[in-house]
Amino acid sequence: MRLNKYIASCGVASRRAADAIIAEGRVTVNGRPVETIGMDVNPDADEVAVDGALLSFPGNNVYIMLNKPAGVLSTCQDDRGRKTVLDLVNGVEQRLFPVGRLDYDTEGLLLLTNDGSFAYRCTHPKHELDKTYMAVVHGRLDEGAIKHLQSGIMLDGIKTAPAKIEMLDRNTSSYRLNITIHEGRNRQVKRMFEAVGAHVMELKRVAFGKLTLGDLPTGHWRYMTESELSTMNIPE
Repeated sequence: MRLNKYIASCGVASRRAADAIIAEGRVTVNGRPVETIGMDVNPDADEVAVDGALLSFPGNNVYIMLNKPAGVLSTCQDDRGRKTVLDLVNGVEQRLFPVGRLDYDTEGLLLLTNDGSFAYRCTHPKHELDKTYMAVVHGRLDEGAIKHLQSGIMLDGIKTAPAKIEMLDRNTSSYRLNITIHEGRNRQVKRMFEAVGAHVMELKRVAFGKLTLGDLPTGHWRYMTESELSTMNIPE
């Protein structure tokens, strides 16, 4: 099958747009950059990736929701032998990869799939999918700090998009709250609170887009339902 047809069949782009993506050097086949737009691939044997995300030919796609524990990497493998999210998912024949990532010490909702087009759409910045985290924060969060978080924080010289804050409860030294953002910068939530003089002691992602973690126990996984998949029907 022609490579541009394969990419189009995976829902990434039209054939013409796929040719442009290939010409820009964004496509690899079996780990090697593609230099020939008109090359052929074997849908059953070759691994095709766009911007590093593996594509999966329609018909054998798997979509999994995992409640990631702290102390587990959101990667497929680790050269230091640390546990990864794939170590938690047993009995699935398809080759899975995480949709986005959670920090090593962050818990919560993480999707796994073999559908590169789905992963690409879920993580592309243009869709601005909300991500909600439940955080336990130590330090003083006065009205000024909350407004600062809500309006945006300067990180690495670039202002974050406005965040939504929902205070759940508090005591004399800490707060439990939900914070919703749609960006995915490195350690973003923790760094945002550090910028206003607070420290995140616990962090758990409880929602991604319209998906919610619900009562899925920590360290457990399940297949996504058709209804859940329909809520993630994100345009290209």
